[in-house]
Amino acid sequence: MTAGRSAARIMENTAPSGARRAVVLLSGGLDSMVCTGLAREAGFSVLALTVDYNQRHRIELAAAARVAAALAVERHIVLPLDLRGFGGSALTADIAVPHHGVDDTGIPVTYVPARNTIFLSVALGWAEAAGARDIFIGVNALDYSGYPDCRPEFIAGFEKLADLATKAGVEGEPFRIHAPLQHMGKAEIAREAARLGLDSGMSWSCYDPTPQGKPCGTCDSCRLRAKGFAEAGLIDAGAA
Repeated sequence: MTAGRSAARIMENTAPSGARRAVVLLSGGLDSMVCTGLAREAGFSVLALTVDYNQRHRIELAAAARVAAALAVERHIVLPLDLRGFGGSALTADIAVPHHGVDDTGIPVTYVPARNTIFLSVALGWAEAAGARDIFIGVNALDYSGYPDCRPEFIAGFEKLADLATKAGVEGEPFRIHAPLQHMGKAEIAREAARLGLDSGMSWSCYDPTPQGKPCGTCDSCRLRAKGFAEAGLIDAGAA
């Protein structure tokens, strides 16, 4: 493993014999944790990709490592890709994270410009290099903050792009972008975590951690997570 932010950190395990590979975007959040669990349940050997984009809530990187270890992924890469140079988001610039409740009137300031397009492009590069033709991403279009790159139209569009943009696609080996949480609300996602036997305490959702490293409890992400667990009738081990 190479230490520091200047190079990717790589952790490896032995791939299950005969298993197909899939690249899974693993942020360390609840959704990505469940998505990784579903990829494993579907029989894939998981190549987990975590992007260290110098996000405000970089504490989620430790959560991603916990999830990757618990699910015994074949390989986990933490890739440095500093988006603070671009800014434009409360997660990558000196813009305050809202704490007044989920705003459904427009795209919030926590939107990171083109983030899922960037992440999926990197995942696509690794997938092609590793001989994987399946990519998993934990977006959902129900209980979310209004981000345009979480919509089904975006996922379908990127899947078409993947086949146009790659040697594998041009040579007749199409890619499939899996978004298994696409039409789930947070309560359903919380129930899936429980069904898969995943400890919610491994994951991290808060956009604006306290100085003590605890979830703030009032940002959009914290509110959506709390609402989901409450509606599911489950206790969240990752709550503040």
